[in-house]
Amino acid sequence: MSSNKNALIRYKTLDKCLKNKYRKYTLEDLIDECSEALFEYEGKESYVSKRTIQLDLQNMRSEKFGYEAPIEVYERKYYRYSDPEYSIHHISVNESDLKAMNNAIQILKQFKDFSMFREMNGVLQKLEDSVNAVQQKSIIHLDKNEQLKGLEYIDVLYQAILNKKVLKILYKSFTARDFSTYTVHPQLLKEFNNRWFLICLYKGAMYNLALDRMENIEIDEQSVYIDKDLNGDEFFKDVVGVTVSESMHPRNVTFFVDKSNAPYVKTKPLHHSQQIIEDKEDGTVFSIKVQLNYELERLLLGFGENLVLYRPLRLKKRIEQKLRKAISHYSEPESQEENQ
Repeated sequence: MSSNKNALIRYKTLDKCLKNKYRKYTLEDLIDECSEALFEYEGKESYVSKRTIQLDLQNMRSEKFGYEAPIEVYERKYYRYSDPEYSIHHISVNESDLKAMNNAIQILKQFKDFSMFREMNGVLQKLEDSVNAVQQKSIIHLDKNEQLKGLEYIDVLYQAILNKKVLKILYKSFTARDFSTYTVHPQLLKEFNNRWFLICLYKGAMYNLALDRMENIEIDEQSVYIDKDLNGDEFFKDVVGVTVSESMHPRNVTFFVDKSNAPYVKTKPLHHSQQIIEDKEDGTVFSIKVQLNYELERLLLGFGENLVLYRPLRLKKRIEQKLRKAISHYSEPESQEENQ
């Protein structure tokens, strides 16, 4: 059990004791009550120290968690609330708190159609009722695609990662002719460019599988799960997107952006490693240090004529080839459909 949950159980137990009008509780009594409550939740002996309960009482008295509980010691021995009607569960909130909670509810409601958030619908309704939330249009709009194929697998994948289960996934990549079964060790769920990916261990290497290319998922109870203890921030630190090569070193990518688009790139960097090399009259030269992957190419190509890639040379040639091929499509004679 996490230390945060332990603390919540102790606070709830202390609150119950301190508002009890019919019994006197010493510090030792409070220790015993909290130890007993933790035993009921965990099913094993869990003795709470005197120092822990003293800190809990101190925190409940303070503004740290918003309680400011009126805890008093009478006869230099017994603990109780000086206000018999007080409880940490009856904390009032001001108008500012209500507005903040209402804003948070409106943001959370945008996720209600995702399968993994459907169970939150009832919770959100209770929150709205409890804070008298005002029905209003959302001021913050999050980009999402609820119709994207594969979103129904998020729950299954999330639980598999949480419970460390090996999966058999029927999968068909964009380049494959038929579906294949992948036995994988799921490590992380990743969203990029409004698509979801599973980062998993497959045959000793890390792979990313798009959820919209999955056809079926089964739990493999016979295989032993391998936990790579994957840190998402560290794993993706050298890439744009989701394609990570464990053998590729990041390269310095230098490019020029014209003056009409340079402010956009300055305020919304292409990667956290981005640096300004030189400001010119007609634009700005930037550099980023990343692995060279498909998503990077797509990002650079998206700027069209507003960006010029300087180096690395191999990537520059590949971008040039793609642009020439794109131009050739517009150089061809008008299609029969357009001539009709």
